[in-house]
Amino acid sequence: MSDCSNSKENLARCACTWPGCPRKGRCCECLRHHLASRELPACAFPPEVERTYDRSFERFRALPR
Repeated sequence: MSDCSNSKENLARCACTWPGCPRKGRCCECLRHHLASRELPACAFPPEVERTYDRSFERFRALPR
């Protein structure tokens, strides 16, 4: 899935701070990658949590609501 018609719009809103991430702007690929590792993508977390790179389900569940 190397071509995404929404990649420019997605990239403008992408919260991922991982240097060199090949999935930036490709939400389908990003979600597939993270779910396979029992994680959620950066956009599911506030910036201060995303920067820790702990994107686990457990960390998401611990977020204040």
